[in-house]
Amino acid sequence: MSEEGYDHTAVERRWQEAWAEADAYRTPDDADDPTYVLGMFPYPSGKLHMGHVRNYTITDAYARYRRMRGDSVLHPMGWDSFGLPAENAAKERDSNPRDWTMDCIDTMRGQMESMGFGYDWDREVTTCEPEYYQWNQWLFQQFHEEGLVERRAAEVNWCPDCETVLADEQVEGEDEHCWRCGTLVEQRELDQWTLGITEYADELLADIDDLEGWPDSVREMQRNWIGKQEGSHVEFAIDGHGSVTAFTTRLDTIYGATFFALAPDHPISEELAAEDDDVAHFVEEVADPDGDDPNGIETDLTATNPATGAEVPVFVADFVLSDVGTGALMGVPGHDDRDHAFAERMGVDIVPVVAPEPEGDEEPEAPDISEGAYTEDGVLVNSGEYDGLSSADAREELTADIDSAAFHTQYRLRDWLISRQRYWGTPIPVIHCDDCGPVMVPEEDLPVELPEFVNTTGNPLDAAEEWKHTTCPDCGADAVRETDTMDTFVDSSWYFLRYVSPDLDDAPFDVDRANEWMPVDQYVGGLEHAVMHLLYARFATKAIADMGMLEHREPFTNLLGQGMVQLDGEKMSKSKGNTVSPQRIVDEYGADTARLFMMQAARPDTAFDWSEEGVKSTHRFLGRLADTVRSFDAGDADGADDATAAYVRSEVEAAVAVATEQFDDLGFDLATREAQQLVGTLRSYRAYVDEVHGPTFERGLEVALKLLAPVAPHLTEELYADLTDDDGLLVDADWPTADGDATDIERRRQLVANTREDVRNIVDVANITDPERIDVVVAPEWKHEALEIAIDSDAPNLVGELMQKPEIQRHGSAASDYAKDLQAEREALRSTLSPAREREALEAAAWLIEREFDAPVEILPAEDAADDVANKAEPGRPAIDITE
Repeated sequence: MSEEGYDHTAVERRWQEAWAEADAYRTPDDADDPTYVLGMFPYPSGKLHMGHVRNYTITDAYARYRRMRGDSVLHPMGWDSFGLPAENAAKERDSNPRDWTMDCIDTMRGQMESMGFGYDWDREVTTCEPEYYQWNQWLFQQFHEEGLVERRAAEVNWCPDCETVLADEQVEGEDEHCWRCGTLVEQRELDQWTLGITEYADELLADIDDLEGWPDSVREMQRNWIGKQEGSHVEFAIDGHGSVTAFTTRLDTIYGATFFALAPDHPISEELAAEDDDVAHFVEEVADPDGDDPNGIETDLTATNPATGAEVPVFVADFVLSDVGTGALMGVPGHDDRDHAFAERMGVDIVPVVAPEPEGDEEPEAPDISEGAYTEDGVLVNSGEYDGLSSADAREELTADIDSAAFHTQYRLRDWLISRQRYWGTPIPVIHCDDCGPVMVPEEDLPVELPEFVNTTGNPLDAAEEWKHTTCPDCGADAVRETDTMDTFVDSSWYFLRYVSPDLDDAPFDVDRANEWMPVDQYVGGLEHAVMHLLYARFATKAIADMGMLEHREPFTNLLGQGMVQLDGEKMSKSKGNTVSPQRIVDEYGADTARLFMMQAARPDTAFDWSEEGVKSTHRFLGRLADTVRSFDAGDADGADDATAAYVRSEVEAAVAVATEQFDDLGFDLATREAQQLVGTLRSYRAYVDEVHGPTFERGLEVALKLLAPVAPHLTEELYADLTDDDGLLVDADWPTADGDATDIERRRQLVANTREDVRNIVDVANITDPERIDVVVAPEWKHEALEIAIDSDAPNLVGELMQKPEIQRHGSAASDYAKDLQAEREALRSTLSPAREREALEAAAWLIEREFDAPVEILPAEDAADDVANKAEPGRPAIDITE
């Protein structure tokens, strides 16, 4: 170590080697239900970015903390290594995706090791290895047996730049851009493989309420994506086309349905377009589902309103979507804003049929809908025999009375389309036979491995002729393999299960171990995965449980979505050129500096701005920590065990209690600041006294090192070895324990802070430059009793209640004045320390005031002070008397 700090490179290398030699992070297979801590595994893009560093520092710090608390911890790492970027990178470099991916993995693994992340690397999984993706194929076949796999023709989202299909969840924004490259998405008709996630829609939705360890925002995003709507199906008869079903959540408004609308790709619309040039022109050239204003074209057809018998015009309208509801809707412009705008544009009647709830016995009055729709529930009007019914009752009665109506629940969620027309993914284990149709590859022939990469346009697997042509497993005839590969979200939908037994070669995971170790106790990752990955993982877990392989139906008990790392208020991004290299920070300042700065900057679920000065400040602190420990010699530390030492001990215990509570809550920012403040207290103590009390100071140093160990593991390991005679590793040491609870600690600290601030204010206001003496007077016992009575009291006249107490009443006008103060502030009253504890705490902290103002300080009970001073003292706010 140097005088300026420490040689971070040597320290970090030394302890990384020591941890590896000791196998410090290995989780034995016979572990008894370990605490499972997991960060979302990364896509191997080449190098770690600051988002990676933050994510994995969070999980590493928590895993280290849980180990020190005595838990057996499972903390694995792997690679989400299939995907389009690797294929595109290989094309650009005239290479192949595997070599590029493996090079990236090697680089990122090395960077993770240099950060000191404590992973059980024996459990590493790589999804592009056949040993992993054969189980994607196996699970696909099991899902097929369970009726959850279907191949069907469908209009799909197609990215012309990526040349592949996208799931609905991978299309972003109102303009519908590819989530990967930002290209505008097109619609194509293709035969595709889907997984039946909609079979689990109700359970996925219902179980969100049980995910109490998840952020509310994520749970709400999942609810919205599933998009459950309860309403009714109702049929409108269209001349020459039979009955067409519409879905509505507002059947109570059917008397106000003055038009009927079809999606541009509805079968009837397509028939009309084939016969009518105007309709064809609208469908092909004009319709804009993403436009701001609803648009359409009137047809020659009419539909019969089943409630009124009235004939209403039929439109082809671009705001009606074929994949929402039934692709047809009844237009009620009086009670739907979009329908209102459309009706005004097309000159359709607007009839109000729901009125606001009237007051008392008044008759409901139809609302003014000339400027906009009335969209609330209310009471029916202009609705024949249903007039006067509430909207809710009318929905019930109309559904029962209309022959073609029936209650129906629909979802926004669609089945998971997993087909991708790309090379770098799991081959779908299907063979297409002209006679037998799609046939599953026999289980004994799994995995179906990828052939050598062919750099070509379109789907490279189509060009792999030798691989593609095979024979039918059922009849032996010539056949071809499925050339689509699986969506990479299939890989990540169950990878957390593979970690429990990554080397198992006859099953995707050890069932008994998974049932014992799952679910993941703490999961950490970006909220950009709040819908896709998390929803698919929940679905896969439930489906696998229904196959009898899991006892748990949810994969993650607690979820933390880490906030972004920003630079100058913007998210770091290569495209913006505002990135900071983690490797540069490690080389220049050390991994511990990067980790500690990132954890102390903000709560892990909030964004924060990267600050080079903050990094330097953190590095300086670590240097001070090193200096404080190495300059301590227990043999020479024979200072008195006095009130000052007692205060330091109380701060040590307080730091343990507060930091422990914060670590439990993933509040690393507050926990690390607590440890840093403790180091500051120890340094102030050392500077104030001639000699520190050895046991107190040593205990404080040991506690500070342990509190910082989860976040700055290398330096604390080094200093712990210097400080103690313990031959063991700090990573294996026990977490410190403390007496007292956080509430008592907070009261004591607030008392000391308020007292010091009051002294400062008096000195400033009175312009006292050289105080001769400072007396701090603690409130008398009777005021503490009055405060507790006031806190517990619900009497309207608090002053009267207090003045009835003889022990308070005998203090006369002082008691009356204090009772009035309590009455005025009763909503804000809080319990404080007892008089004895207040005095004890202030006596222990008196040295801080003495050091700041260079004057002797005495802590007095109220009975030993002058009445005019004592009367000012209140519980938690002692009186201050300064002598010049």
